[in-house]
Amino acid sequence: MSTPLSRRDLLKDAAAIAAALLLPVPLPACTGEAVHPSDPDHRRLGDWAGALRAEGLARSETTLGRAATRVGELAAGTPYVPHTLEAYLGADGAGADRGEPLTLSLTRFDCVTLVEACLAVARTAGGGAPSWERFGREVERMRYRGGRREGYASRLHYFSEWIADGEERGLVRDVGPELGGIADERPLRFMTEHRSSYAALANDEVFREIGAVERSLDRRPRRVVPTDRIAEVADRIETGDVLAFATGIPGLDVTHAAFAYRDAGGVLRVLHAPLSGGVVEVTRATLPEYVAAIRRATGILVARPEWANK
Repeated sequence: MSTPLSRRDLLKDAAAIAAALLLPVPLPACTGEAVHPSDPDHRRLGDWAGALRAEGLARSETTLGRAATRVGELAAGTPYVPHTLEAYLGADGAGADRGEPLTLSLTRFDCVTLVEACLAVARTAGGGAPSWERFGREVERMRYRGGRREGYASRLHYFSEWIADGEERGLVRDVGPELGGIADERPLRFMTEHRSSYAALANDEVFREIGAVERSLDRRPRRVVPTDRIAEVADRIETGDVLAFATGIPGLDVTHAAFAYRDAGGVLRVLHAPLSGGVVEVTRATLPEYVAAIRRATGILVARPEWANK
């Protein structure tokens, strides 16, 4: 169950949250091995996939979002650990010019890796015996542009691009437009304008690549449901919809990612790995309350996960 979140918790400096999101400790690599029962990460994959199957959630008749949030429930209490995807880099950016390793974990999360892991476990449960290799493939195709891991710049660092790229490949559907989302056309330049905050950007070639990515996103406005309209459309947001919390911070699209979650009484809350609180949890605040309390929040992006296997 969740623990109470104070208003002070919710009003944490958005810049710090942004850094945690965009700057997501060596973790298990992707291998072809079957789930190993003595390894905590592998054991969780087997246990959680088995739970989904036993509960009838590992099939297309159930929404992928519902299956993913069930995984999130099973992950409750797991610690929040930031910067997990950057651990292979030296402080001076060494390693950024080589291939990026596929970092995986089911025993520690930041906000984005929780979303990816829950969706990946759900998709893995729908096939044969769960393996770490299959789990890794599912994470990889969500985390990287076009599903191809080709280095640091191929990772979908801006979460609005994570949504757009996933929609192009049938992994999610952007429901922002049908919820009355308003186009946010501000240019995204946060990473290149805060170069010193990203070790990889010490490498000039990687810095140029990220700059090119940012400029390409100018053609992709984000559809943001404004904070003051969330309550109006809350009944159209489903358990398991992926939420991205839009921000007014210059050059940045969102500061946090999570799942929409309806509790037993049908109240819409947030299932996430928060910077404040430190563990995977369901908020006590409702979704509208939670967004309203975030400093500089402008609304939410909403994407509905799909079972599609492209």
